[in-house]
Amino acid sequence: MIRVGTGFDVHAYDPAAPLRLAGLDWPGEPGLAGHSDGDAVCHAVVDALLAAAGLGDIGGLVGVDREDTAGAPSTGFVRAALRKLAADGWAPVNVSVQIVGERPKFSPRRAEAQAVMSELVGAPVSLAATTSDGLGFTGRGEGIAAIATALIERP
Repeated sequence: MIRVGTGFDVHAYDPAAPLRLAGLDWPGEPGLAGHSDGDAVCHAVVDALLAAAGLGDIGGLVGVDREDTAGAPSTGFVRAALRKLAADGWAPVNVSVQIVGERPKFSPRRAEAQAVMSELVGAPVSLAATTSDGLGFTGRGEGIAAIATALIERP
């Protein structure tokens, strides 16, 4: 059995925070506001995986009302989602993520980010990035959005 799920996440920039995106630190870039480290890529991946399996969403897994997740690395949320999938008999096949934002310039670190995310998920993760041509909050440089699609299977 094969299923597909979609996840979406958005965070505003927070110049006082370090940027964590796609499991990587981005020195010199404004961070993302959020209850955790704000990694919009990881958050979208979590929602895509859980949606594919019909197991809820990131809020039900690691909600913002939990003190133990405040400032937490979002890679841990991906691991938690993968454990939930495995407990229900699912395994990821691949994940694709589209990042929308004016910064950081993603292409120089794409291969590195894909390697980190693929190792984390245990399946290929492809990452692409685009701008929104000056339109909307991402175009105005106010934050980042990420859209993920996950394919999972029950082996």
